[in-house]
Amino acid sequence: MSDSTTSAPAEDLEEFTRRVRSFVADLRPMTELPSLRDIASDDEELAAVAADRALQRRFYDAGLAGLCVPREYGGQGLTPAHQQVLNRELVGREFPVRLQAPNMCPCAAALLDHGTEEQKLRHLPAILRGEEIWMQFLSEPSSGSDAAGAQLTAVRDGDDWLLNGSKIWTTGGWWSDWGLVLARTNWDVPKHRGLTVFIVPITAPGIDVHRIEMLNGNREFCQEFFSDVRVPDSDRIGAVDDGWTVATRWLFHERMLYNSPLITLPTGTKRGTDSRGAMVELARAAGRLDDTAGRELLGEAVMLNLVGEALKNRLSRAIATRTVSDQSAAIIRLFTGISTTRNKSIMFELAGASAAAWSDDDAALAGRGVEFLMRQAACIGGGTTEIARNVISERILGMPREPAGDRDVPFRDVPRGSARQ
Repeated sequence: MSDSTTSAPAEDLEEFTRRVRSFVADLRPMTELPSLRDIASDDEELAAVAADRALQRRFYDAGLAGLCVPREYGGQGLTPAHQQVLNRELVGREFPVRLQAPNMCPCAAALLDHGTEEQKLRHLPAILRGEEIWMQFLSEPSSGSDAAGAQLTAVRDGDDWLLNGSKIWTTGGWWSDWGLVLARTNWDVPKHRGLTVFIVPITAPGIDVHRIEMLNGNREFCQEFFSDVRVPDSDRIGAVDDGWTVATRWLFHERMLYNSPLITLPTGTKRGTDSRGAMVELARAAGRLDDTAGRELLGEAVMLNLVGEALKNRLSRAIATRTVSDQSAAIIRLFTGISTTRNKSIMFELAGASAAAWSDDDAALAGRGVEFLMRQAACIGGGTTEIARNVISERILGMPREPAGDRDVPFRDVPRGSARQ
């Protein structure tokens, strides 16, 4: 983000806290974030999105949206400390869940860093009012975790560009408005040097959004097919063929994600059901609170949550004060992936037989088997933990780079198989 996000605050923290408490008092309770294991009808999902948009507008009208976004772009120009106050006071209360990631981070964050003045003035206030929901179009069927291996092609056509190809694994793409797209604009240079970033309305002619059904019946993930999608050059972010410069910062924000000062998230809240309180409730429902092995598992889960929070707070402060490289966000990403996966396994073990078969009456015990089967998603979505390990070893610890056969080779000449779509 630009330095203006940390400019001197217009109100002190004590005054701000009083204002937040007055606003929060009128919000409804929310004890748990929605999980991908929750299967709602399309009408229910669209109603929830509409409710989040309306709630975002309430935050905006109250001067509590985009606290760390400069005032000229619709934000409040305050500090990360103010965002922490809001997050703390929101514990147990509703907030616009679906409008945080990737809408505010990494999308709005990347726009703040690299967008033109016109793009920021056009889109950021609309994002903060809940009028625009953004998604990141980064992953592709053929490139896996190799974001620089993008094959969605953008070809210049006068003052426009024509985009052709596919993006995948876009959570909520079917109900969103805009996409941040990494595209291939030059095939005759090494892969990192031939990329360009565009912003595209998801309803643009030529975009077909296909929903993917997961093993638990959920259809939130989407694949987008681009067929001669026309994008004006004014909707390009950064220089032509210099998209990796934009993408590097974009990926930094993705690794920070819920630790970003642009994200509103009640302190201690976990997506799904692996918060500390949910763990205790699960152990109680399973009759494991007085069981030695159960208490050991519960203690491990509490320890992982405590260490995770301390690690995030320490590294977030260090990155904000530039005492460590912003690449250190990969440490947070790695720990989050590993600890979340372990927490899902602990929940599975605590639930016992109910993890294999359950009924609607099993309450806290229900669905743990599905979460166990889906646990590895925590190491994939938001950038894989394998990539995080590479970033830590090469860019933080200074270890030798991993061998790569496509380095310094024109992307056109890099061997690759056909994409499975």
